[in-house]
Amino acid sequence: MNIAILSRNPNIHSTRRLWEAARGRGHQCQVIDHMNCAVLTEADRPRLMYRGEELPRFDAVIPRIGASVTSYGTSVVRQFEMMNVFTTVPSQAIVRSRDKLRSIQVMSKAGIGMPKTAFAREHVEVKDLIEYVGGPPVVIKLCEGTQGLGVVLAETTKAARSVIEAFHAIKTNILIQEFIEEAKGRDIRAFVVGGKVVAAMERQGPEGDFRSNLHRGGSAKQVWLDPQERETAVRAARSLGLSVAGVDMLPSDRGPLVMEVNSSPGLEGIERASRVDIADRIIQFIERNHTKGKRDKVGV
Repeated sequence: MNIAILSRNPNIHSTRRLWEAARGRGHQCQVIDHMNCAVLTEADRPRLMYRGEELPRFDAVIPRIGASVTSYGTSVVRQFEMMNVFTTVPSQAIVRSRDKLRSIQVMSKAGIGMPKTAFAREHVEVKDLIEYVGGPPVVIKLCEGTQGLGVVLAETTKAARSVIEAFHAIKTNILIQEFIEEAKGRDIRAFVVGGKVVAAMERQGPEGDFRSNLHRGGSAKQVWLDPQERETAVRAARSLGLSVAGVDMLPSDRGPLVMEVNSSPGLEGIERASRVDIADRIIQFIERNHTKGKRDKVGV
């Protein structure tokens, strides 16, 4: 097969691992910077130009779209879909997962356990929202934040009000979320490929920090999921239309609670912690599925 990896930098660990896995299984593979692609449209002939040349035919594409370029990156993925190229992560699923509120609404409808969450603009009484999610402390998140950035723990109602008003003043969309105390600064990242959990790790935040993201200095170790955790991770990914996903869950007294589903999860931390060759699992998934689901049209 001829496989394209959409990534800004071929030297990023996850991109390099996927390239190595594809080549190791005998496939051609090219890393393409999606921000250097030009989308060309005309009746019945969608095309993509890359650095002045028309891209050749690919059998599959692996999107590694950064959050800061979601809009343009997904337009390139969508163009590949219009060209009947199999993608490990559909363009609409990327958009859906990147909007925290939208993804929470989708998972809520699917009956997936999540922390209580509130979203409103500045005219709504802040105190009511804080009480709805269980009272202080509360977690306040930017709707578009990533890797633990834009996440604040407010210990009191006064502190929460100050943070919320500050975000509202700059017209930033935020979520107010229940603080799960029993998680004790740890969470679980389950890596889902093709409807199955292929690896999982438990992440622990550094002392004094409730965030467990590895980019924020957290640590990770391999963990074995119980049936409820495994089912929750698979259902969360499926509800958002993601065949490849990192599902972040908090352990709680009422079962696993999904915090976020990542459509472009990193490989380095979880491969090291779990000792599972996830890149190879993704290429195997492409081998099994690249001829399925070919469509003449895609939703835009």
